[in-house]
Amino acid sequence: MFNIKTVLGISLAAASFNAFAEKQTIDFMFPSPVEGKFTQEMTKVIKHFNESQQDVEVRGIFTGDYDTTKMKAEAAVRAGQAPALVIMSANYTVDLAINDMISPMDELFKYSEDKVSANDFLEKNFWQPMHKNAQYNGVTYAIPFHNSTPIMYYNKKLFQEAGIKEAPKTWAELVDAAKKLTNTEKGQWGIMMPSTNNDYGGWILSALVHANGGQFNNPDYAGEVYYNSPTAKGALQFYKDLVFKHKVMPSGVLNSKQITAGFLSNKVGIVLLSTGSLGFMKENAKDVDFDVAFLPKKVRNAVIIGGASLVTFKGISEEQKKAAYKFLTYLVSPEVNGSWSRFSGYFSPRKASYDTPEMKEYIASYPPAKTALDQLQYAHPWYAMYETVPVRQAMENALAQVVSDEKKSVEDAANEAQKKADELMKPYQDKTALSVE
Repeated sequence: MFNIKTVLGISLAAASFNAFAEKQTIDFMFPSPVEGKFTQEMTKVIKHFNESQQDVEVRGIFTGDYDTTKMKAEAAVRAGQAPALVIMSANYTVDLAINDMISPMDELFKYSEDKVSANDFLEKNFWQPMHKNAQYNGVTYAIPFHNSTPIMYYNKKLFQEAGIKEAPKTWAELVDAAKKLTNTEKGQWGIMMPSTNNDYGGWILSALVHANGGQFNNPDYAGEVYYNSPTAKGALQFYKDLVFKHKVMPSGVLNSKQITAGFLSNKVGIVLLSTGSLGFMKENAKDVDFDVAFLPKKVRNAVIIGGASLVTFKGISEEQKKAAYKFLTYLVSPEVNGSWSRFSGYFSPRKASYDTPEMKEYIASYPPAKTALDQLQYAHPWYAMYETVPVRQAMENALAQVVSDEKKSVEDAANEAQKKADELMKPYQDKTALSVE
């Protein structure tokens, strides 16, 4: 929970600059991507910031999920009302930079008292796996705010009843455990994983592709995805087999709310979800004794970075840039960012958060909060490409087909997804393929 005594005691010296002629109001858009009281908590954070100083008034605007937040921010820019700061899905940075919608972070950091560059601030203060999704062509366009990896939640009581002694570490062990946990008479499923087209399905699927030894996309080129590669088809097949071959997961598209509800009612033994759900799970698991573990591997341990970063859109005034810098450095200060991590379940991307007494005590008292952080040694960047949302949804639609229709072949679904993605990325592919006259 947000600690007002801690936050109001934070020195804002690092964010200080010449006094404003008058209080500057800025718009701050923020999503609520997973279950929980995120909106109420962020409202508190904004209120505490506004009360802690006299120069800036932040107007918080709740914008729904990640995809909706992107659409609303872009619409505000087109209407001449660009938000000064937005918590944006970390994998949209590249797309927004390509389309010239956001400014390099140096537009804000030029107002830092010590004149530190955004690149230096990012690279010195944040975990290395977050850097790739914050930059485009070596330029920092985003500052990480909260981050995640997918983790495995498992019901300890159901494990004990099924005679399972430890969390599965491989896909084969996962299937075996899920079979033992499935009980049709009780309406109990062995496993559930998201398969929606609102980013959750693609995120989990991409993690499985990497765990299968492959890549979901080219991390260095925004016009290339590998949807019909052997490793991607293997991940799709794994999803499909859980439903139709092993019969340990219900057919049809599953969203995170369904999955969470099933887990919290002792009707699902294993779920793969974001560590960002940990706060909600911890608060609501009244009758569920659960623990968390690494994502199981096929060929290798691998996870995908998730979460969100702070970006600034083009079209704001210099006064708004100064105000946005002050609020940004407040949000990612070790104390505030650590407090948000403890509330939400996301891990803090700011390394110094884990040096604070509050975070040390929290990690010591609640070890599951460290699982996602421990997985960073196996982390890969989140998929980020030209037209990220529709390109991602091309593969998510393929996923929805194979978990809903037993007759739909993985081969056809993957090839169709690849064809659609290539059509969407063609303008970028053509542009980058042009020769120089």
